[in-house]
Amino acid sequence: LEHFDGFRKVCRTEEDSPSPFPGLPPGVLEMRVKEGSKIRNLMGFAMGGVSSAGLRQVVFTGSGRAVTKTITCAEIMKRKVGRLHQLTKLRYKVIKEVWESAEGGTSEMTLHRTVPSISILLSKDPLDPQEPGYQPPEALESTDAIPSSLCFFLLTQSKRKNK
Repeated sequence: LEHFDGFRKVCRTEEDSPSPFPGLPPGVLEMRVKEGSKIRNLMGFAMGGVSSAGLRQVVFTGSGRAVTKTITCAEIMKRKVGRLHQLTKLRYKVIKEVWESAEGGTSEMTLHRTVPSISILLSKDPLDPQEPGYQPPEALESTDAIPSSLCFFLLTQSKRKNK
């Protein structure tokens, strides 16, 4: 929203808030997901950090309309890397927007909006299972243990037998 009843947005600031994961070691990769972020770009950078740089933990953070994209990134990483512990924290963030009259007058309006925010910590190392928001690594599904080419072969064979 850039225009609002004869006003235009001139400034937008977010309140600084402490990390929802105190005590993280230095060097943790922090991915700030925005509404306009491209998932392939985010995942390329995050996967590169985990595989080539040998990082053990990644935090995905997003707010407002970027919450669903943040969750998607975390789910993709869990699927591609596997055996990741997850800790999810939800909270609200205050965004301050300053609007001024589009007609060039001295009229100014300040809005304070409260938007949801999510932070997801993914870790190769175990996390505290008693911490609210903890999810253990997912067990491999039976189809994950079978190569996809073999699954396709088995499915096509069973369809042929039924004809």
